[in-house]
Amino acid sequence: MNNQKHDAAGYWRANLRLLITCLVIWFSVSYLFGILLVDTLNQIQIGGFKLGFWFAQQGSIYVFVVLIFFYAWRMNRYDREFDVHED
Repeated sequence: MNNQKHDAAGYWRANLRLLITCLVIWFSVSYLFGILLVDTLNQIQIGGFKLGFWFAQQGSIYVFVVLIFFYAWRMNRYDREFDVHED
């Protein structure tokens, strides 16, 4: 029983670490790049569009969708690693 609690605690720590990492990335892209650093990033142009504008309008959405898929992929690996998968 003690071994199961240790595995559950490790699984929860891994899940929280992944969740916090994803939230920090999402916050950085949506708030920092899209709002606070927009003037600095607007000095860089990619494909005729200012980078700050792109992050505010499109980039944060794309990054969010990528983070959803990354989180699902990584949690599936954690599920197998900690033997809590649903096969």
